[in-house]
Amino acid sequence: MEFLIVCPLALIAGFVDAIAGGGGLISLPAYFFAGLPPHAAIATNKLSSTLGTLVATVRYALFGYMVKRFVVAGVACGLVGSAIGANLALLADATVLTVVMLVALPPVAFLVFRSKNLDRFAERPLPPRQALAATALIALAVGVYDGFYGPGTGTILMLLLAAVAHQDVRTAAGTTKAINLATNVAALAVFLVNGAVLIPLGLAAAAFNIAGNWLGSTFFDKKGALILRPIMLVVIVLFAIRLVTDLLA
Repeated sequence: MEFLIVCPLALIAGFVDAIAGGGGLISLPAYFFAGLPPHAAIATNKLSSTLGTLVATVRYALFGYMVKRFVVAGVACGLVGSAIGANLALLADATVLTVVMLVALPPVAFLVFRSKNLDRFAERPLPPRQALAATALIALAVGVYDGFYGPGTGTILMLLLAAVAHQDVRTAAGTTKAINLATNVAALAVFLVNGAVLIPLGLAAAAFNIAGNWLGSTFFDKKGALILRPIMLVVIVLFAIRLVTDLLA
């Protein structure tokens, strides 16, 4: 029953994650629905999502979406930010961050809704140093959020890299995948060392998540920004539901 619940949703999560990020908003609840305890659900989801993200990252690199300077700066700052966020999580109340995100979410949704083509920001590219600095700061800030709380990280990264760093949608997708892969691998290593991962279920779900990421990355390569906006709006709605649920829990 666990496999029947988790695997189909892992496929959908992989498809969504490859296009707009936020696949964890679909896959993680699947593990809870299947009856896994919280730590096992989070850890096992990290195994399946990391392997799926690896496939999307490799494909985006092969598609030519990776800009080396953005990827290197983004990964380094993302890892630093994630470590800071994880330590802050030990000291602070997550309720505060949940309220802040709920307040910030409507303007984010409005920006996505208004921006029929997120590539319009790339029509006014920043000077190289400013673009690199913006990418690094975004990766650091979102990395802190990822380490502290986490849901919707990929979607937030995609939007900020496009709207603030003025990366075109495909470059933003490549940078986002590289950062996500790095932070996922770091977290997965911790879970594996501590024996929290249910490996058979995680590998089965990973196969479906990989298929979803493969399909999603192919679809994104063909449709690009046209498919990004509606998928991102769906993810934002799921994110809002998750925040309200966490706040009321």
